[in-house]
Amino acid sequence: MRSTLSRPTPPRSRLRRALTSAVLTLGLVAGSLAAAPAASGQENPYERGPAPTERSIEALRGPFSTSSTNVPRLAASGFGGGTIYYPTSTAEGTFGAVAISPGYTALESSISWLGHRLASQGFIVFTIDTITTLDQPASRGRQLLAALDHLVDHRSVRDRIDPTRLGVIGHSMGGGGTLEAASNRPSLKAAVPLTGWHLSKNWSDVQVPTLVVGAENDSIASVTLHSKPFYNSLPSTLNKAYLELAGASHFAPNISNTTIAKYTISWLKRFIDDDTRYEQFLCPAPSGDRDISEYRDTCPHS
Repeated sequence: MRSTLSRPTPPRSRLRRALTSAVLTLGLVAGSLAAAPAASGQENPYERGPAPTERSIEALRGPFSTSSTNVPRLAASGFGGGTIYYPTSTAEGTFGAVAISPGYTALESSISWLGHRLASQGFIVFTIDTITTLDQPASRGRQLLAALDHLVDHRSVRDRIDPTRLGVIGHSMGGGGTLEAASNRPSLKAAVPLTGWHLSKNWSDVQVPTLVVGAENDSIASVTLHSKPFYNSLPSTLNKAYLELAGASHFAPNISNTTIAKYTISWLKRFIDDDTRYEQFLCPAPSGDRDISEYRDTCPHS
């Protein structure tokens, strides 16, 4: 009777089987890697531009070439016209956008320095004139929203803009208007009032991530009566920050200012683009910067 026990596998045969198994395993691993999502940039489709550095966000110009187009007052509805600044290339996709209001008695020219500076970091920027230079914050808030509505339909940029990713910025009464706009349109992604002025100190209904910028020596909208109460009244659960410019006056936002630009860029990138690469400049709170007299933040951001 034949034995039912199988013969021992010869060493060479065992080696061939082991090699075959190894090749199959490597093939499966390679296939899995090829199918895996690449890059964090694809995980976040809104990332624009290279990884940021302190130098890149403090620079006068970012990585994007920019152009601009004028919107005449007569062509504007609900605001006083202005200038649109935008990246010239859409190779990386569409961009988020912001509208910026000047302050009481001021013209668009007083905040125009932010135009190319923010646009070159990957945003569409609309610096506006108000209907009259005496318009109050509530009116300026409505005008900021009207400007955004105009922007998303404007022939020069409508194919470049993502209408779901919008924000507002404003100086002085324009800063008060920024809070008004954020209160009235919670779908906005970011708000940055710059040395803002408003009679109302209660903004507990705001749901838009807000960076409040005050000036230590502001004698027109003192931080004690304006910026700090604004910040304190915003919900504690909100992504919010308070930045106070050391030794600065109410008019600090009217000239090119690296500190304002640096943190405004970081805030817009973080919340309009959901780009967590910029979190490093906001959390933990910056320290040792002689241009900042106080900084508060609800870190970590959600």
